[in-house]
Amino acid sequence: ARALTPQTAETDAIRFLVGTQSLRYDNQIHIIDFDDENNIINKNVLLHQVGEIWHISTSPADKGVLATCYNKTSDSKVMTCAAVWRMPKELESGSHESPDDSSSNTQTLELLCHLDNTAHGNMACVMWEPMGDGKKIISLADNNILLWDLQESSAKAALSSSAALEGKGQLKFTSGRWSPHHNCTQIATANDTTVRGWDTRSMRQIYCIENAHGQLVRDLDFNPNKQYYLASCGDDCKVKFWDTRNVTEPVKTLEEHSHWVWNVRYNHSHDQLILTGSSDSRVILSNMVSISSEPFGHMVDDDELSDQEDQHQEKIKEPLQDSVIATYEEHEDSVYAVEWSSADPWLFASLSYDGRLVINRVPRALKYHILL
Repeated sequence: ARALTPQTAETDAIRFLVGTQSLRYDNQIHIIDFDDENNIINKNVLLHQVGEIWHISTSPADKGVLATCYNKTSDSKVMTCAAVWRMPKELESGSHESPDDSSSNTQTLELLCHLDNTAHGNMACVMWEPMGDGKKIISLADNNILLWDLQESSAKAALSSSAALEGKGQLKFTSGRWSPHHNCTQIATANDTTVRGWDTRSMRQIYCIENAHGQLVRDLDFNPNKQYYLASCGDDCKVKFWDTRNVTEPVKTLEEHSHWVWNVRYNHSHDQLILTGSSDSRVILSNMVSISSEPFGHMVDDDELSDQEDQHQEKIKEPLQDSVIATYEEHEDSVYAVEWSSADPWLFASLSYDGRLVINRVPRALKYHILL
């Protein structure tokens, strides 16, 4: 397995979706519910009969709707296609009841629509408009950015605009993220060693970071609290943080992994917490506090210092130090995906190629340090 996503619209129950990559069987989507109080994982399985799943993402507005990118073989050629699906009604919400006999009642996803890519090439990923009503999605196919409008209860996808990468060679997107800022009018894409920003209204490029990494860029993520900050990671084993207003140099670089970094994710609530997963089989949780929205920790109110202290003590606060908080080594295979829970900001999941899903918490001491 290499596809993992939190169920974005589910903000009460802790729930992740995993897509399998098996050549021998029908592929599946596993709905993973984590019961935090009892530390129990419940699982439901949905059949995904159209091929191995390379990418999975969920609607921000509708708990039952998701998109997958999957392999399809036709005329002895393998294409990566994308489709939007609905899960059975009874599985839409995160529930803590485990099914009585899960082996016998495997259910199937209902196909809502295909994102037709016959003219555009292989689909790399599907991104939902972050704050939207679940009607707008962007897919990256080879060198094309395609903006889709999901109509009539998502049963039809109309292509509303598109843009193509132009240049020498076989240009292909590897990944992209839709920014939650600027009224959701910007996305960032990665192709080869380059990171580009695009305006979704004009479909024009707004910034370009050439040679953002020494080798292929694998993943991107936007800081949820600072509108110009973007993280990237890649095959040069590095994670870099950019201010998109000035892209000549990264603001910070992390060099903790010893192999390709497949994934980087900002915590949705506390943007100093950064999660990375790599094919060195490790997940690293870093505290990038100096470039977060709270570089000095919590601000001290003037009232908290008495007048007497005031005279002696000029309030000089040093930025807190960036550090690696923890390295998780429960995986024995390449970690292809890390994701924060959309319901609990202190909980995250990681997925390695051998199909092992690990759920972890931010260390308690750090959690209280951030909160108090």
